[in-house]
Amino acid sequence: MSTVSAPSAPSASFDHPALFYRDEREYLTGTVAFVRDGLAAGDPVAVAVPAANLALIRAELGTQAGQVRLLDMERAGRNPGRIIPRVLRAFADSHPGRRARIIGEPIWPARTATEYPACAQHEALINLAFEGRDVTILCPYDATRLPERILADAHATHPTVIRSGTREASAEYAPESLIARYNEFLHAPAGVEATAYDRATLTAVRQYATRWAAELGLAESRLDDFELAVAELTTNSVVHGGGLGWLRLWTEDGHVVCEVHDAGLLADPLAGRSLPARDQRGGRGLLLVNVVSDLVRTYSAPDHGTTTHIHFRL
Repeated sequence: MSTVSAPSAPSASFDHPALFYRDEREYLTGTVAFVRDGLAAGDPVAVAVPAANLALIRAELGTQAGQVRLLDMERAGRNPGRIIPRVLRAFADSHPGRRARIIGEPIWPARTATEYPACAQHEALINLAFEGRDVTILCPYDATRLPERILADAHATHPTVIRSGTREASAEYAPESLIARYNEFLHAPAGVEATAYDRATLTAVRQYATRWAAELGLAESRLDDFELAVAELTTNSVVHGGGLGWLRLWTEDGHVVCEVHDAGLLADPLAGRSLPARDQRGGRGLLLVNVVSDLVRTYSAPDHGTTTHIHFRL
């Protein structure tokens, strides 16, 4: 993912500020004013934040809440790779010709260390995904409970930062560097054996992985999604990754994890986050993987190939 850089600066029409808040009062002051300004201007407004914060905003808005698209980010954005296509783009694209205003809070204190690199890359990739669009995306950050390194990363992914009601340009804005920094090497636990596959064994390896996921405890209601994600990744290996790949399975932190590795290089940093044209054939595989998985992590480098980890909660 580090082979293509995000833009060095946002376009004039796209606005992507970070809102640092220290308490409930600062949170509501920054977010509700943003919503009401949008409604007053006649702009479509969406709010996608964790459930507890969503309840605060809904209560503060009162009857105006009915004019806003409200989403629980803990569900809609559990996998950060799903947020751009299924939350942000889905809302902005549903209002063509109008400036969309969106509050998106993808990082909260309960996010795990495994999830965070994908969250940070997501925040950086927003700048690439919305270049040239008439969209404002406000991203709140809990300045009291989030670690300092996460707040520092917010300066790198947002061209402006709002703190104590004051908006300032970020001198550390460098989304392309952050995308590369969190393109981290991924590895399986020691002792987990790899299963090789090629075109002739795609069906067999998909069925093998799904059986193992069931034995490891994945709910029956999730097995079809798991099988779909494995099928898309392994097919990509055969079609784009040199014709073969290697698959590993294990459990980790209450999830079934499947690793797919091949010799291909993922050159497009928005792969799996872009919405293909309606009449386009193909190009939806990685998007489907992001939609059905609880977390997707990817490492891609010229001397390594591409390793993808998909996490499904047990």
